[in-house]
Amino acid sequence: MSRSHHFHVDQEGNSITVNVGPSREGEIEVLVNGKVIAYRKIHGRGMNVLDGELPGEPAHPFRVLVREPHLVPTTPRCTLELDGVEQPMPERLVL
Repeated sequence: MSRSHHFHVDQEGNSITVNVGPSREGEIEVLVNGKVIAYRKIHGRGMNVLDGELPGEPAHPFRVLVREPHLVPTTPRCTLELDGVEQPMPERLVL
């Protein structure tokens, strides 16, 4: 049985969280400081890309890459891309 996955990182004084729902029917949502800023209702295998912005003047764009395994049912991986640099986002346990 699949489960939801939650990834989190603090960046430039902001909290970035990514929630990945179970199975392909589950959604992906990106939150900045607790507010949903990007959402995909259904995600597929392979690479899923969502764009967002960190608040400020000017706003600071970023991209979240969620890699879903193609063949083996394993945990998705989540990466934050900011200023052209990719940073893995650690998964956190949410009870």
